[in-house]
Order: sequence, then structure tokens, then C-alpha cells
Amino acid sequence: MRVSSREQGRRVRHARLRQKVSGSAERPRLLVRRTLHHIYATVVDDSQGRTLVAASTREKDVRADLKSTTNLAAAEKIGQAIASKAKQAGITRVVFDRSGLKYHGRVKALADAARQAGLEF
Repeated sequence: MRVSSREQGRRVRHARLRQKVSGSAERPRLLVRRTLHHIYATVVDDSQGRTLVAASTREKDVRADLKSTTNLAAAEKIGQAIASKAKQAGITRVVFDRSGLKYHGRVKALADAARQAGLEF
């Protein structure tokens, strides 16, 4: 299959990944979405199709402490925020979904920060 753009390639990789990764009530899916200007993290229960908790650099309380919303510090802040919100909702174990992105840079920083803050995956 020939892929004509970077975004289409990411979508193909994400579709392949989603065949194996699915969130459940006892172990929901931690979804990471990265754009040029922001990073988003969402914990989803796929069995019910519900978003349980979410955090992003677009939130005013998170953005107030950051110089930039596009760097590793912002990703780490979102990792800590999603872990604390998940713990408040009673979630300690998740399945990590990198959305077809490479596991490095901001995605890795978010995952490491979430692990250090107490999420298991």
C-alpha cells in the first residue's frame, strides 16, 4: 500500500495499532494526540465509548504555568495532569495508545511523566 502523505501514514499505523489496543472498564486506553501547537491526553473506555478524563495544553490552568505549549515541558505537565485526574477518577492502570506516532520526543515525555505520577502501563 502506497501512502501519499505523512498524516495518511500515521492513520494507517494507528488503525493497525487499534486492532491490538482497546480500552476496557478495568484498563482504559490513554490516548495521546499531538498537533503543532498543542498536546492532548485522553483516557477512554472503549467498551462504553466514553471519555473518562482528559487534559491538554489548551486548558487555562495548565497553560498558565508554561512558556510554550509545544515543548517537552508542556508534554510532561500534561502527563502529570492526566495521571492526577485519572487517580482522582479511580484509574491506576491504562493501555497506552500513541496514535501511530513514534515513541519519542513529546509522546515519550508525556508517557514518562504519567508513569512517574502513578499510572501503570
